[in-house]
Amino acid sequence: MPKKGEKPGKGTYICQECGAEQTLRKETETLQGCVCEGTEFREKGGRKPVGAKK
Repeated sequence: MPKKGEKPGKGTYICQECGAEQTLRKETETLQGCVCEGTEFREKGGRKPVGAKK
């Protein structure tokens, strides 16, 4: 599961806390923290990690 400060690659990532989306357009971009202060994300269209909040 990608976390704040990581460079997971191009794609859209969804905050596990509030569902806000963050899109990275370059492989070198860093995933920022969410406005809700969430730090864990999942890739849009990807599987929801086991144990993730609803």
